[in-house]
Amino acid sequence: QVQLVESGGGLVQDGGSLRLSCAASGRTGSRYAMGWFRQAPGKEREFVAGISWNGAGTYYPDSVKGRFTISRDNAKNTVYLQMNSLKPEDTAVYYCAVRDRSTYPTMAVRDYDYWGQGTQVTVSP
Repeated sequence: QVQLVESGGGLVQDGGSLRLSCAASGRTGSRYAMGWFRQAPGKEREFVAGISWNGAGTYYPDSVKGRFTISRDNAKNTVYLQMNSLKPEDTAVYYCAVRDRSTYPTMAVRDYDYWGQGTQVTVSP
């Protein structure tokens, strides 16, 4: 029902910045939580950031807190992830996701209902 398309990934040097975007289509309403996850080689998909339906609540793991910022523009059906002070360990495929039937995000992959195809972020040493 919901189609998600990520963009904005690429190659950046250690300490650089990137801004990811996730455009949603197939649903007119925005009263649901959204999140960003990433999956690095040899690792499980992990939570990066979450945002409530109206953007008032944002959530981050310690690994990215203070460096990453999630935001959303419901008029554009788009969620963003601003990534600053990037490190080589941030290298991964980044996915956006929608948690349906809920206005607040969780950190668990299993709690999300729709996923994008991902965008590659590579941080060189």
